[in-house]
Amino acid sequence: MQIIDGKQVASQVLEEVGRDIERLREQGITPGLAVVLVGEDPASQVYVNSKVKKCAELGMNSRKIVLPSDASQEELLQVVRDLNADPSIHGILVQSPPPPHIDEAAVVLEIDPTKDVDGFHPENVAKLVLEDETGFVPCTPLGCIRLLQAAGIETAGANAVVIGRSMIVGKPMAHLLMSKQANATVTVAHSRTKNLPELCRSADIIVAAIGRPAFVTADFVKDGAVVVDVGINRVEDAAAKRGYRIVGDVAYDEVAPKCRAITPVPGGVGPMTIAMLMANTVKACRQQTGA
Repeated sequence: MQIIDGKQVASQVLEEVGRDIERLREQGITPGLAVVLVGEDPASQVYVNSKVKKCAELGMNSRKIVLPSDASQEELLQVVRDLNADPSIHGILVQSPPPPHIDEAAVVLEIDPTKDVDGFHPENVAKLVLEDETGFVPCTPLGCIRLLQAAGIETAGANAVVIGRSMIVGKPMAHLLMSKQANATVTVAHSRTKNLPELCRSADIIVAAIGRPAFVTADFVKDGAVVVDVGINRVEDAAAKRGYRIVGDVAYDEVAPKCRAITPVPGGVGPMTIAMLMANTVKACRQQTGA
């Protein structure tokens, strides 16, 4: 059984990105990422700060814009418009979720699709479906594909089941797996799917992105399957130092012995998300500057 080390693969991606940034800087170009946060949600602040820190480590420009939690929709949209018009900013990310009074879909639509490094704008969704490589793919499923490649997992002809149908992970993951580059046969399962364990037992590759701790148990998995666990769930644990621990959507201890390969939580998919965000930002910079 192979444990797919997301930290190691993310480190490789970031090394590649770092070399690309050096080459751009030699041409007088520095990739720039703007991260916009509305409010002071502690978890969101941690995510934003980690992205800003990674930019600094790689030699990229970053701009962190924090608006008060009561900022209006129009104030946020104006910030996005200003960033769209700023040639030093190549990637724009508005941290999700915003406060309830903000229409997140309207914000996504306002972002210039050439700077939409999250890959959520309808134009980029269309490019994913059309397999147009100039578009941007959401960072988490893009990271999952990179993990499978790094682990030497053959996707061509494989039966894959994606559990979850979100626009952030499930749907883009399915499109990536069924693309001409991956050539898998894909089934998307969700909360209304009948006989889910039986369906999953037919899968050579399972991607669990349903947001329920330890949802995928041993009876979902055939011997020799590959399992990619996208879940990041906080569960209470009095024995843990912080009073909780982070677990995935897969019951790791009982599933792992049956697998050919599996991603752990933490340390699997998680580190890949920020690495692919950096890669998307460099790609955006290249496309905007023609470098």
